[in-house]
Amino acid sequence: MIKLNNNIEDLTTYLKSKGWLGDNESIATVEKPGEGNMNFTLRITTETRSFIVKQSREYVEKYPQVAAPAERVLTEAKFYEVTETVPSLKAMMPTLVGLDKENNVMVMNDLGNGSDFTYLYQLGKKILEEDLFSVVDFAATLHTSITTDKQDSRISNTKMRALNHEHIFNYPYAVDNGINLDDILPGLQKEANRLKADNVLIAEVKKLGDLYLEDGDILLHGDYFPGSWLATVGGLKIIDPEFCFFGKAEFEIGVMLAHLKMANQSANIIEKAIDRYKSLAELDTSLCYKFMGIELIRRIIGLAQLPLEISLEKRVSLLNEARELIVN
Repeated sequence: MIKLNNNIEDLTTYLKSKGWLGDNESIATVEKPGEGNMNFTLRITTETRSFIVKQSREYVEKYPQVAAPAERVLTEAKFYEVTETVPSLKAMMPTLVGLDKENNVMVMNDLGNGSDFTYLYQLGKKILEEDLFSVVDFAATLHTSITTDKQDSRISNTKMRALNHEHIFNYPYAVDNGINLDDILPGLQKEANRLKADNVLIAEVKKLGDLYLEDGDILLHGDYFPGSWLATVGGLKIIDPEFCFFGKAEFEIGVMLAHLKMANQSANIIEKAIDRYKSLAELDTSLCYKFMGIELIRRIIGLAQLPLEISLEKRVSLLNEARELIVN
């Protein structure tokens, strides 16, 4: 298997062998397009155009010690193929240009220089209502357009779901998982230990984890948080659906709401997000809140930490709220 690197000569040879670079076309620049965690991703610029090359490997790019399904980029490509039949979804995502199944490499059009929405985690930053509605509307359109009763193919993505399940529902509650949370914020480890010893909570978390692993009837993005929302000159775009699967809308929307909370957005914004979604698609609000609680705990005391600026007191408040939502 070819392992891509950022050497222009090597990339030229590979891309030309696949027909993705013209005979008279040469690479001008190679750069990393963003701060993604999962894959090896490059922006290739020639004299006339730019495009994105993404390769998935048998580990997480940012955390090489964490194993991951090597073929995940093929699942992401499948997501683009399935959703391109819906114009409003297609318009908000990259377009698949080419796929090398043997080497787990995908080429997409370049959405241009943009920034993801992780800036929202900075204190005082607020999401614009129009951007919030774009994010919600995309999810609702996806959930109502790509369903098992409207098409035959189903994306199960079992290996990626198993990886996600481990890091959402198991790892944060493991007594000795190798994370010293006091290195992130002094005092946080004590709060994590309290949750790890809460057998009532852990029993409910297991039930929700089992529910997550069940196949559902609608296509989910699977990792719907500010890092997957991109602000570009062409408007808001949605990227990185490699965790996609047919599941329950409540998981997707619960994750989205949890991140709005961790980004310290107002209760009014969160209420607007829920109301907007429910005006477009069905939602079990109670189950949605439970998955919101799961994501709050996972992000605050788990491995996949966010650049949060909220205080220890605020995090403890969110952890307590999350427990109540999950248990009650």
